[in-house]
Amino acid sequence: MTAADATGATAVRVGVFGLLGSGNLGNDGSLEAVLGYLRAEHPEAVVDALCGGPEAVTARFGIPATRLHWYRGEYRTASRAGAVAGKGLGKLVDVFRTAAWVRRHDVVIVPGMGVLEATLPLRPWGFPYALFLLCATGRLFGARVALVGVGAAGIGNRATRTLVRWSARLAAHRSYRDAPSRDALRAMGVDTAHDDVHPDLAFALPTPPASAPPGPPGRVCVGVMAFHGGDDDRDRAEEIHRRYLDGMIRFVRALVGEGRPVRLLTGDTCDAPVVAAILDAVDSPLVTAAETASLADLMRETAAAGTVVATRYHNLICALKVGTPTLAVSYAAKSEALMADMGLGAFCHPAREVDADRLLEQFRTLEKSSADLRRILAERNLIAAGRLRHQFSALTAALFPATDRARTPTHPLRETP
Repeated sequence: MTAADATGATAVRVGVFGLLGSGNLGNDGSLEAVLGYLRAEHPEAVVDALCGGPEAVTARFGIPATRLHWYRGEYRTASRAGAVAGKGLGKLVDVFRTAAWVRRHDVVIVPGMGVLEATLPLRPWGFPYALFLLCATGRLFGARVALVGVGAAGIGNRATRTLVRWSARLAAHRSYRDAPSRDALRAMGVDTAHDDVHPDLAFALPTPPASAPPGPPGRVCVGVMAFHGGDDDRDRAEEIHRRYLDGMIRFVRALVGEGRPVRLLTGDTCDAPVVAAILDAVDSPLVTAAETASLADLMRETAAAGTVVATRYHNLICALKVGTPTLAVSYAAKSEALMADMGLGAFCHPAREVDADRLLEQFRTLEKSSADLRRILAERNLIAAGRLRHQFSALTAALFPATDRARTPTHPLRETP
């Protein structure tokens, strides 16, 4: 379905879909990048969202938004009969709500995010089910659904894996933020022969100008996370979290013992208890916590630091994008792939087995190599920017062919048979 703009020309109706506006800065950064592309290349498009936090999305990005799930307690554990019934009814209602929303659009974009992975705890009837409804109704009503720069990983749970596999198959177009994501979909039985790999969408965001004063000499940004393992680790989630938290506390305490100022960063509202635990355990004026509301805020923080040690994927991206030497406390293959692509593959440490002494050794090596790493990051960022320009040209050819007749992109996305 198309609409007419102020000049009477046909305007393409574009929907954006995902867990947006729900407190995860990386998800919202991916949305910001796609909206920037749409406003620059397709200003005639009429855009709205079906998302987790519609009020936040409308307030920040100025687009109409609808709540993703009919049942408001979708992501809370249902322990009472009423809650269980509400969730069950919500699954049925969401079929019709999603179909009604999708049929009003020509194109629906799922902007980045790890929508095809379960590297964090995930129930099949939560977001995987919502994504399947989107892709199935898109195919039914002829709306082109595009999974753009998404993340994927192997999934152990059979129901989740089935929903993810069929979502990917039903999508009209797919691209990935790294090669392991494409490999994971191929291993799940999806034909990825015509799917492309590009840097994460967050690399398309503008880098904030270096107007803020630098942080104190020797400041280290430490990005922490409410990490409890992945979807297959539910039986030992608390053990994994305690080991991670203890290791990060020891690491921060060692930095403070050397007189180093430490700035704690997060990437999701759920990370706040980890920050509080570290502040309480270390109890030093050298340790402070940043208040960040966007990836731009994270970039400003990491740009003011000499070095960064971070867990969340988009904490890493922000630090790498501004050219700050970075060490990844990695919880998934996506972090290792990102670090390798940016020339820092040697600087990864496992989040499941944080060894503060080993982490300190890697950190000191990172600092000694700082000058060389900054040069490498500058070069890799130029390459990433060029590859993303290529992706957006290809996306236009794939999703907006009527508005792109004059262009001939080199590697257009192809429609899935």
